[in-house]
Amino acid sequence: MPLDIVIILVGSLFSLAMIGLTYMTNRHIQPKQLFLLFFTEMWERFSFYGMRALLILYMTNILLYPDKEANLMYGAYNALVYTMPLFGGLLADRILGFRKSIVWGGSLMAIGHLVLAIPMTQTFFLGLGFLIVGNGFFKPNISSFLGTYYHTNDNRRDGGYAIFYMGVNIGAFLGSAICGYLGQQIDWHLGFGVAGGFMILGLIIFLLNQKMLLDNGHSPEPELLNAPSMIGISWEKFIYLAAVLTVGLAVLMITYHDITQKISILFGLGTIAYIIKTSWQEEKNPREMLWAALSMILYALLFWAFYEQSGGSLNLMAERNVDMTIFGYKLSSAMVNNSINPFYIILLSPLFAIMWQKLDDMNLKPSDPVKFGLAFVLLAIGYYIFVLGGRVGATTGLMPLLYFAAGYFFITVGELFLSPVGLSMITKLSPAKIVGFMMGAWFLAAAFGHELAGYIGSLMAIPEKNADGSAFTVVQSLPIYMEGCQQIATVSLAFGVGVLLFSIVVKKWMHGVK
Repeated sequence: MPLDIVIILVGSLFSLAMIGLTYMTNRHIQPKQLFLLFFTEMWERFSFYGMRALLILYMTNILLYPDKEANLMYGAYNALVYTMPLFGGLLADRILGFRKSIVWGGSLMAIGHLVLAIPMTQTFFLGLGFLIVGNGFFKPNISSFLGTYYHTNDNRRDGGYAIFYMGVNIGAFLGSAICGYLGQQIDWHLGFGVAGGFMILGLIIFLLNQKMLLDNGHSPEPELLNAPSMIGISWEKFIYLAAVLTVGLAVLMITYHDITQKISILFGLGTIAYIIKTSWQEEKNPREMLWAALSMILYALLFWAFYEQSGGSLNLMAERNVDMTIFGYKLSSAMVNNSINPFYIILLSPLFAIMWQKLDDMNLKPSDPVKFGLAFVLLAIGYYIFVLGGRVGATTGLMPLLYFAAGYFFITVGELFLSPVGLSMITKLSPAKIVGFMMGAWFLAAAFGHELAGYIGSLMAIPEKNADGSAFTVVQSLPIYMEGCQQIATVSLAFGVGVLLFSIVVKKWMHGVK
């Protein structure tokens, strides 16, 4: 049996064991709705990360885009994926509600995966367009929906979001491992198709358990859903129609990524201005709490720019410059690079949930701004380990897998200090009337981070040929990747120290919210 299959089977059994253990130890502590949303999100992330494992490799190996162009298009795609939640969150807050948004977004994503599964290169960007728009409706609202089952200072909240984040990464691990292997080793479109099947499974789980959700998540303005819009049809149907038409716009924005960058900058500045304007309409405490949320959203932008090299430049580096051989068998680079991070998160998330609870009981839990600063420090350590691995493999051009795995471990720990904490933080610091919008703004920071990640990745692009026309070798490409990793590590460490110093001010703005 191929070693890839053994790893997938063992990882699947481990994932099932972690799900069972988490449920058994938390079912009497956490709200039961957590586990329904956990499974819904898990299968959606299976589909999303299964496709992501193949995306840039498909562009460079099948569509034959040069590294620089592939990285920029990859960055534009991910930027749009994380920009759309701003609109999806706003529409859920004002008209659709969380339930309808989740179902509609999941349906569009399922269509996108199935379009990608069609064995025609022409359908590639159309499938990405459906995924972008669908994710906008699904992603922010399932996270916000979970927050409705906790009160403001509920000490179960951070632990609950850590468990939820584990579900995200069980899906990411299984999707990356299974779809990465199927796509790279058997057929690219088979990998895309399997991702779509599990997206449909997630939707079925959610729809069959509606009674468990009680009265939460319905439209805040039910009479508006059926009210006529400006073109005569109901507002609900108008939103669905506009979403389908937006798919075409998303395809154009991926293709013309240079224009997308300029639009993104203007849009981001407008979002910041809107949040600041909204904050001045609040009393002092909620106003400063919004400032605290905004500051951490901006921190997250840079974190994701460095972290999200994993799907771009690090994906290409793993394929070209990491020794994937174990016991004489060469593993799939797409599977290893994209599944190792979620595997660590599955392993560590329950420990983090327990750790945050214990530290809170002892009044020792660090504030959210301090966690963000530590996240950057840990990210820097991970990239410094990549650099050490590059030095060890300099003569062969292949980094030993041990260094690659160790670097990802510290990057993952850094992620656990920031990402699930960020989801929880948004729901704690935002006024209820704009919590969906603020969750969208959190994902918008990720959008800018991905856009910047694509640009950073393009700076590490490997030339196709030398000046004399000879092929670029792995010994020549490894130093290019290592220089990029060195620069990322240095900037991340410096920024982390700055965040830790400024955390005193941000903590005051939080007014005791933990």
